[in-house]
Amino acid sequence: MTTVYDLTLDELTERLGAWGEPPFRAKQIHRQLWHRAATYDRMPDVPKRLRERLEAELPIQVEVLEEQRADRGATRKALLRIGGRHVIETVLMGYGDRVTVCVSTQTGCAMGCGFCATGQMGLRNNLTAGEIAAQAVWAKREAAALPASTPRRLSSVVFMGMGEPLSNERHTFGALERLTGQMGMGDRHVTVSTVGVAPAIERLAEAYPQVGLAVSLHASDDGLRNELVPVNRLWPLAELIEAIEAWRRVTRRRPSIEWAMIDRTNDSDEQAERLAPIALRLRAHVNLIPLNPTPGWPSEPSPGARIRAFASILDDAGVAVTIRDTRGREIDAACGQLSLEHERAGGR
Repeated sequence: MTTVYDLTLDELTERLGAWGEPPFRAKQIHRQLWHRAATYDRMPDVPKRLRERLEAELPIQVEVLEEQRADRGATRKALLRIGGRHVIETVLMGYGDRVTVCVSTQTGCAMGCGFCATGQMGLRNNLTAGEIAAQAVWAKREAAALPASTPRRLSSVVFMGMGEPLSNERHTFGALERLTGQMGMGDRHVTVSTVGVAPAIERLAEAYPQVGLAVSLHASDDGLRNELVPVNRLWPLAELIEAIEAWRRVTRRRPSIEWAMIDRTNDSDEQAERLAPIALRLRAHVNLIPLNPTPGWPSEPSPGARIRAFASILDDAGVAVTIRDTRGREIDAACGQLSLEHERAGGR
């Protein structure tokens, strides 16, 4: 069954026209769905009979199966059933100056990164453009219930949840169109993450030059990266770096390098020394992220002192570097972990 978020305004107008509804009614509903993030029961100016038919034939289909909270309610990790069939994770994070939602693009992931809970699942399904965007609409609606210490208004969207966005390129690009067009989110407030699907990075630059790019690098040589990020065998570092450089020439924006700090694996001085010239060449900002442990991977996060030493090497080389604030460790923070536990418990 099609979710209503997969329909453009023209398609919704056509569908409702077949029901005998005037064009203004489709515009009215479309605007409330995207700009107000309203559910059908929150559209009092739409006749009840039409709301009931919409619910039956064009359902919103965003069901919260489970939710965990941390950081005094400012972080909310939701297990959602999207489109009536996909069980995925979406995380809403409220900060003092912004509210960000992390959305999923697939159930599971085919990239095979062993330290990632989603990678341990393997790929199950691609989400449609509407199913991806629906998570941001849900977050926009739920942001109003965040603590008063946050703005309570959705500020940004990051494609960093379950799945590899650029291996579901068509629907990821379709979701970007919906978020930046129909929902009105500014392009510069949206970031797409990738483990390194090099050809798609260049296409992203052409299609959405103002959308941000975050590359999950995790290793600064091909030997280690082949182990940690198997897709590196298809697009090794040299090719990936060229693709990011091409993206930067088109967009004139600074990319981000994401680096999961894994104890005694990729946190050595040597790795930092090799990363520094890569980051400088790309004019990238490096985010160091303590690994979120998962049951399927034996490694632990790097100790704080080791992370700070790694950051110091980069900083001394002139690289912009941040040790990321890890949110929600106590609520199965690793992406895919909540979904795996739900599955193991027999959830559907």
